[in-house]
Amino acid sequence: MELIEKYFSHLTALQKDQFSRLQELYKDWNLKINVVSRKDIDELYLRHVLHSLGISKVQEFLEGTNILDVGTGGGFPGIPLAILYPETNFHLVDSIGKKIKVVDEVVAGLELKNVKTTNSRVEEIPGEYDFIVSRAVAAMPTFVHWVKGKIAKSSRHELKNGILYLKGGDLTEELRPYRNAQIYPLSNFFDEEFFETKKVVYLPVKYRG
Repeated sequence: MELIEKYFSHLTALQKDQFSRLQELYKDWNLKINVVSRKDIDELYLRHVLHSLGISKVQEFLEGTNILDVGTGGGFPGIPLAILYPETNFHLVDSIGKKIKVVDEVVAGLELKNVKTTNSRVEEIPGEYDFIVSRAVAAMPTFVHWVKGKIAKSSRHELKNGILYLKGGDLTEELRPYRNAQIYPLSNFFDEEFFETKKVVYLPVKYRG
């Protein structure tokens, strides 16, 4: 929790309580259904929670914003962002049912009212969203194909609607087709060594016609 409060000093008492309960909830459920590696459970706040919250350093979400978290796994980045933005709507999607089961239990345990979940492939999810978030579930061309047509045209944030993607390493080749992609190194926001190679890739989605 100290790590979260280091970078997010204006949390409410409820938010602090929800963040502090994450590790116990994940440890408990991870014993039953393994969704986070044992090493990562011990560093949950660094490797998962703070990493997820890196997206908020690139774009804060307004009240009523609709966010789709694709391939959420154990609930990242969606659950930490949902705690941070209680007035924003989060839809967490994963094709693996046991992962969504853990997410459902964590959401229930935290009493998050702004999260819904679906066990499905993202291609089968209807509707449009202001932003689509994810943590490196596929190469960018594959991911863009998956979410085609799911981003709303009307933008009201500083950044135009699009994809906010947590990635690491050298992205030169992967992003070559996307001249409008912007890369935000998380080392600009967080001091810890873990974030030296971690980035948020922002890809505004252009519409024709």
